[in-house]
Amino acid sequence: MKSSLNRILLCFLVPVICVQSRCNEQQQNIPYVPVDFSINVNLPAYIDLSVPSGHVLVNGGSQGIVLYRYTLDQFVALDRHATADISSNCQVDVAADGLILTDPCGDSEWLIIDGSVVSGSATYPLHRYGTQWDPPILRVYNL
Repeated sequence: MKSSLNRILLCFLVPVICVQSRCNEQQQNIPYVPVDFSINVNLPAYIDLSVPSGHVLVNGGSQGIVLYRYTLDQFVALDRHATADISSNCQVDVAADGLILTDPCGDSEWLIIDGSVVSGSATYPLHRYGTQWDPPILRVYNL
């Protein structure tokens, strides 16, 4: 009796655990594009990344990538593909304040420090790429 109860519990717990582990994965809402490149932030093209709160726009990803230096040792890499209407392939722009990314095709805005939705009709954050900092080299890659 006890072993059959354990089997029943196991049959219910395993799917719950599997579903929970999938919830922790980052959701890919834009077309998948392989990303794996490195830049030397000491080069003149990336001078804006030499200090925290600086950003640069680079090629790659679905609609380009915005690189943002959050702290001395932390960087954020976000795809510029707006998630409000993915099929329209709109490319977000960095607002004049340098903290907000705006959708030129709609009313949505995202925070540059993590890609989270600030306002508008978007329900998904911007797609985030992994970063690895080995001064002066910044690596950007698919998570």
